[in-house]
Amino acid sequence: MKQTAMAALMIALTLGAGAALAQQKMGDMKDMGMQKMEGMKSMDMGGQKAMPGAPATHKGVGVVKKLDAGGGSVTFDHEPVKSLDWPAMTMTFAVKDKMLLDKLTVGKKVEFEFVQDGKGYVVTGVK
Repeated sequence: MKQTAMAALMIALTLGAGAALAQQKMGDMKDMGMQKMEGMKSMDMGGQKAMPGAPATHKGVGVVKKLDAGGGSVTFDHEPVKSLDWPAMTMTFAVKDKMLLDKLTVGKKVEFEFVQDGKGYVVTGVK
């Protein structure tokens, strides 16, 4: 009986100490809040440097010249793309989702986002 009582006491003390340590750690973290994020305000999160290893997202403005629903591509006569140091040109892009083609019509000027995929470029969004 004495051993059972002693074991129960040891378990209670161990659990209590663990809970106290966890509470202390949580108390230490409460001050992290937005103060630690103040330095992030100056970070350029404009889509050019998302996550390491993730493809950079580029933005372009152009006029739709051709749509190929079967091939899943669109041809834009686009303005210069600063993030890639590209001049204005006419270029065909694959589309990530063929549903994007429903938003486009030949002759329409749009803003579009794209990423590099291997040796080509893929449109990921249009406005």
